[in-house]
Amino acid sequence: MRAASILILAAMAAAVPMTAIAQQSKPWEKIPTPPLHEFKPQMPKRIELKNGIVIFLQEDHELPFVSGSVLIPGGARDEDTAKIGLVDLYGGSWRTSGTAKMSGDAMDDFLEARAAHIETGGGEDSTSLGWDSLKGDSDAVFDLALDLLLHPKFNAEKLQLAQEQAATGIVRRNDDEGGIAGRESAKLVYGATSPYARQPELKTIGAVQIADLDAWHSKTINGKLIVSVSGDFDSAAMEAKLRAAFEPLPAVKPLPTHHESFTEPQRALYFIDKRDVNQSNIQIVGLGTDRHSPDVPTLAVMNDILGGGFASRLFQKVRTELGLAYAVGGGIGYDYDHPGMFNVGVMTKSVSTVDATKAALEEISGITTRPFTEEELTRAKDDILNSFLFRYDTREKVLAEQVRLEFYGYPPDYLEKYEAAVRKVTLADLTAAAKKYVHPDKLAVLVVGNKQEIQPGLEELKLGPAKPLDITIPGVPSGPAAGGGEQQQ
Repeated sequence: MRAASILILAAMAAAVPMTAIAQQSKPWEKIPTPPLHEFKPQMPKRIELKNGIVIFLQEDHELPFVSGSVLIPGGARDEDTAKIGLVDLYGGSWRTSGTAKMSGDAMDDFLEARAAHIETGGGEDSTSLGWDSLKGDSDAVFDLALDLLLHPKFNAEKLQLAQEQAATGIVRRNDDEGGIAGRESAKLVYGATSPYARQPELKTIGAVQIADLDAWHSKTINGKLIVSVSGDFDSAAMEAKLRAAFEPLPAVKPLPTHHESFTEPQRALYFIDKRDVNQSNIQIVGLGTDRHSPDVPTLAVMNDILGGGFASRLFQKVRTELGLAYAVGGGIGYDYDHPGMFNVGVMTKSVSTVDATKAALEEISGITTRPFTEEELTRAKDDILNSFLFRYDTREKVLAEQVRLEFYGYPPDYLEKYEAAVRKVTLADLTAAAKKYVHPDKLAVLVVGNKQEIQPGLEELKLGPAKPLDITIPGVPSGPAAGGGEQQQ
């Protein structure tokens, strides 16, 4: 009987035309999608001291933890060119060195016993000190962090360890084609000596001494510190504690303002021969803009349409339809206080390098000639607006964003205005922005791959002869994987 029933059902299914099945309703499409809640982040309390130091407090009593950070202006872009890498060494050896009262090793033991942390670091435009602990240990951990902030005692052995670690990274920086592509494409856009593209070498990190770390600390600690604390505490009590710690410090001394000039890269094809791989990393790059531009919300929507995800034009064409890439995506970058990069990246097999590059270039050009659609506009807006639910879904994330806005001089309601502006982007806005910011004739193309396996040759791209880039690491002998005598792999 069971077998007979199966046959009857099969016969009934066969009798139903395929068109009828295709026309059947899809229940998941009928699930109602409520509108997003109004974006109203829980803003932290902002306090500006008379000396110019700024404090942010964000109470959050969900868990018995307290965390904090101090953001300090001045980073790698402010280094002496003879000592590039100093800020990384400073950030790495600051915490491990400790203070006059407690060595870094003793600090390790103290913090480990309390499941607490104190960390230091250095970045492009700032250095930082952060801490976290259980509520019950928060006073002791904060006092230790404050001592490290104001009274570090840099240790020669810890500096040497940081230098050895940095040297290892320099010696191995050509192992990964992705790292090579990212580093060298930035040089094409900003210039090899630009503070946004230059790189440390064995010689420059070896020139850093303890006196340099002390001098750097003395120079930056008097800047506009931004102190932020979040977690399970009483705001009034925490404010009093922070005022007692930071109000006695002298008035802040701003660092000199940066006034770099930026130009579009030369339209050309650049190549780095990496013979130990069977794939190519392609970077199509140009100069972007910064967040002060009123067009940034429109550019965010356009980026999503061009190369922001699985539904983007680049992904759908180069990967899904043509099957030419493992990964593809990108768009126009916009940094907070200097132009970002226009960057489209493609990962593909060696043999499909030329076809994948051509397809990506065609989609980039198409963003200025092929009309945007309402469907693309709606989807891209939804992608961006929905992302706010995850990017700023905790008070701690909102606090971090407020610190960032304060650091770069943006208004505290920037996020709300940005979100509102995204909602208002129109098709006309997209068309105007594409023509204004996307210049296919000013984009440089960098290919990092195995020259012997790239067939047809790169000349098929019709971008002129490929210009080889020298990625030799000074002071390190060239290996057999290098493509030609000039390139260290």
